[in-house]
Amino acid sequence: MPTPHNNANKGDIAKTVLMPGDPLRAKFIAENFLENVKQYNTVRNMFGYTGTYKGREISVQGSGMGIPSISIYSHELYTEYGVENIIRIGSAGAYAEELDLGDIVFGMGACTDSNFAAQYDLPGTFAPIADFGLLRHAVENAEALGIPYKVGNIVSTDAFYHHRADCNDKWKSMGVLAVEMEAAGLYMNAAELGKKALCIATISDHIYKGTALPAEAREKTFTDMMKIALELA
Repeated sequence: MPTPHNNANKGDIAKTVLMPGDPLRAKFIAENFLENVKQYNTVRNMFGYTGTYKGREISVQGSGMGIPSISIYSHELYTEYGVENIIRIGSAGAYAEELDLGDIVFGMGACTDSNFAAQYDLPGTFAPIADFGLLRHAVENAEALGIPYKVGNIVSTDAFYHHRADCNDKWKSMGVLAVEMEAAGLYMNAAELGKKALCIATISDHIYKGTALPAEAREKTFTDMMKIALELA
């Protein structure tokens, strides 16, 4: 049955879902990469589509911005629609000097300043990590496609405009590659529910070099990341 945030029915959504933050990026993927496409969600304009890629069924749906938003959508997909794999395909701001605009980062781990893990009442600090199988296959796909990539730690922040002026310097000093806003919440949902998750990010801006891509480019030009993720279906 439909949920408060999805008007899909059981069976409308594939076992593997690509999840960009921007619902218009989901629409772009559906229109340009999938065949036999059916739209299954329009609630709050968080568009969701199911189609086939190279004959394999796959879905794509927006998550919105931030851990609270992706945690709602991923939880419903995992628990109500039988989804097994969610691959976040989003943008990130680079810390590492070797990264440039358009580069691909696989989030092996996701640090966070969010209090999301407090709900689990764990006797320590939880370390959100990607599913190794998805990560390994994503790396293999990137290499087969000849697409350069970096694998490492990222950070999922709750604050886009952060009060602390030195927060980026602190994360960079620990070797964190880039910052985004969703992966840690997705990884924790997957861990709790026994599901699989991976974050693939394209660098949309560089915190230290002062470079950035415009909004339209973030919606329509991250095709290398899309191709890597689509091969995971």
